[in-house]
Amino acid sequence: MNSFSFNATKTLQSNTFLGLIVGENIITLQRVNSTNDYLKSNLSNSTPYTEGTVIMAVEQYAGKGQAGNIWKSEPGKNLTCSVLLNPTFLLPKDQFDLNIAVSLAIADTLQPILGENLRIKWPNDLYYLDKKIGGILIENILRGSSWKHAIIGIALNVNQTVFGDNQARASSLKLLLNQDFEIKTLLQSLCLHLSTEYQHLKEKHIIQQKSRYKSLLYRLGEPANFLVQGQHKSGTVIDVNKEGKLIVDFDGQLTEHAIKEIAFI
Repeated sequence: MNSFSFNATKTLQSNTFLGLIVGENIITLQRVNSTNDYLKSNLSNSTPYTEGTVIMAVEQYAGKGQAGNIWKSEPGKNLTCSVLLNPTFLLPKDQFDLNIAVSLAIADTLQPILGENLRIKWPNDLYYLDKKIGGILIENILRGSSWKHAIIGIALNVNQTVFGDNQARASSLKLLLNQDFEIKTLLQSLCLHLSTEYQHLKEKHIIQQKSRYKSLLYRLGEPANFLVQGQHKSGTVIDVNKEGKLIVDFDGQLTEHAIKEIAFI
């Protein structure tokens, strides 16, 4: 069986003009409950991490997903990491702009591999067709009204092929393409694209980023079934607003929904 690889190192080195290079400092842990928790704990103890530091886990046994869900990952088979960013140039009310930049970076990492069927499922999952292949969890640390740190948790299903109860809705690069992938090579590519999109965000290219993000939205402009406040409803995803709320058209009525207010069925 073939092993996928490409030379991301040369590309990463050629982009040092970006200023911040995510991944110049990579700390690899053999086993940890959650890379996000590990990074948060060390920051609270005044560990002097530089911006762009990556905490990567070979085994993450209690990875966190959105809304308190647990992300189960087979040891050594997936890319599970957290990245430290200090987006002090953004106001806390603009935090979804960072979510957009991170989502685009992951999409740019995976699209050369998976092609045009890759989608961002609001608010922060990565899908190939109707299968989940990754997720993002951003945890923010504020100081008063200022944004101090953002911890970017990223998990991508790479070489895992068995997902237990989630087998019907989860997939991986190996399942989709029937080949193994080098996790460190994927991480190099991810670091490059995170550096690029983060710099674009700093340079206030958010209008262009939002346009790209919208074009990649899962089920955009297509009829879909939702669970809204305990009721099943059919609607169409239209967009995501400035605050990160999903805009859905229900029979001609546009409604905005926060994370816990609506779910795809």
